Amino acid sequence: MGVYFDNNATTPVDPQVLEAMLPFLRDCFGNPSSPHQYGSRAKEAIEGAREAVAALLGCPAERLIFTGSGSEGNNTAILSAVLADPGKRRVVTSAVEHHCVLRRLEYLRDHMGLEVVFLPVDGQGRLDLDRLAGEITPDTALVSLMGANNETGVLWPVMEIAALVKSRGALFHCDAVQLAGKEPFSLKDIPADYLTVSGHKFHGPKGAGALYVARGAPFTPLLFGGMQEFGRRAGTQNVAGIVGLGKAAELARAFLSVGGHERLRELRDHLEGRILAEIDDVVVHGAAAPRIANTLGIGVGGAPQEILLAELDDRDFAVSATSACESASTAASHVLTAMGVPEGYLRGTLRLSLSRLSTIEEVEAFMVVFPQVVATARRLGGGSGRGKDREEASGGRGA
Repeated sequence: MGVYFDNNATTPVDPQVLEAMLPFLRDCFGNPSSPHQYGSRAKEAIEGAREAVAALLGCPAERLIFTGSGSEGNNTAILSAVLADPGKRRVVTSAVEHHCVLRRLEYLRDHMGLEVVFLPVDGQGRLDLDRLAGEITPDTALVSLMGANNETGVLWPVMEIAALVKSRGALFHCDAVQLAGKEPFSLKDIPADYLTVSGHKFHGPKGAGALYVARGAPFTPLLFGGMQEFGRRAGTQNVAGIVGLGKAAELARAFLSVGGHERLRELRDHLEGRILAEIDDVVVHGAAAPRIANTLGIGVGGAPQEILLAELDDRDFAVSATSACESASTAASHVLTAMGVPEGYLRGTLRLSLSRLSTIEEVEAFMVVFPQVVATARRLGGGSGRGKDREEASGGRGA
C-alpha cells in the first residue's frame, strides 16, 4: 500500500478499534433490545460506547443518539428544529456547509417555503460574525454552521457563535464531523442544541455516528419504528459499529489529552512549508485563518487537478480535490467558489488531509514525487506554472 493523505474523506480503522468490534461480529451477536443475556451483553456494550463518546464531547451520555452517519445526524437536527415552531420559518447557514446540510435546506426552501439565508465567507473562508448577528431575526428557527470545513480545514469560533445564536433566541446546530477527534472542545463550553459527529473521520468504522441533543431542544425522529435509542432513532442498532465508535472516541480523547493534535499540526506545517519552498505558483486556501491541525488545501497554478490526482494515484499516493461526496461531480468546489478563489487555482486544487497515523517518512516520500507530478501536470495541461491569478488569490501564500 502507498501513502494515504485523504483522511477527511475517511480514516483507516485503528487496529484497536477493529479488535474491540470483532466479538460483536462473532459471538456477541445479540439484538440489544432482546430480554435475554445475548441482548443484555449487546445493550451493555452500546451504553459503554455512549459513555466513551460522551467523554470525548464533554456531555452527558443520555444526550447522545447513535446514528448511521454524519449526514443522518445533520438531517435529523435540521428537521427537528424547523418542525418545532410553525411560526419560525427562517434558517441561517453558510455557503460552505457540507452538501447534506445545503441540500436538505434547499429542499425545505423549495418544497416547504422555508426562508434560508446562506451566509458568505471571505477569501480565507472566514465568517463575518457581525453579519451573522444581523441575520438572526425573531422568526429564525435555527442557525446551522460547521465547526471545521472539510475542504480547507478552516476553523470557526464555535463557542462564540453558539453564544451569539443563543443570546438571540434561536436554536444552534453544529456539524462537527471534521472537528471531533481532531481538535479539543467540550460541549460544557458550547451552548449548542445539536451537534453531529461521525466515527469514520477519527479511525472508527463507517456507518456509526452520534447526534447530541441538548436538554430541552425540540426533537422529531427521522426514523420511526421501535423504541431504540430512547425512542428517538428506530431500527436495530449497529452494535459492532457503535462499539467501534466508542473505542475510536476513547483513543481520540487520549490523543488530544497529550497534545497529539499539535504534533499533527507540526507535521502538516512541515508538508506545507516544503511544498511552498519547492514548487512555484502555489497558494494555500485559508492560510490566514485558523485551520484544523490535519488539513492542507492548496491551489497549484497551471496544473489541472484531474492530472495531479491521476499522476499521484499512479504512484500510490491518495489525495483528493474536494469532498468525497462530490468527487464524481465536474463542478468546481462550492467552498472555494464561495471564497472567490481564482479559476487558475480553483481547477488546480488538492486537499491533503493527514491523520494521527501519518508519519514524517510519508511526508518526505510525498515530496520526492510531488514536484515531478506538478511538472507533468503543467506540461500535459498546458500551464505555465506562473498563474496570472496569483495576486488575486485573496491573501493565499505562494512560493
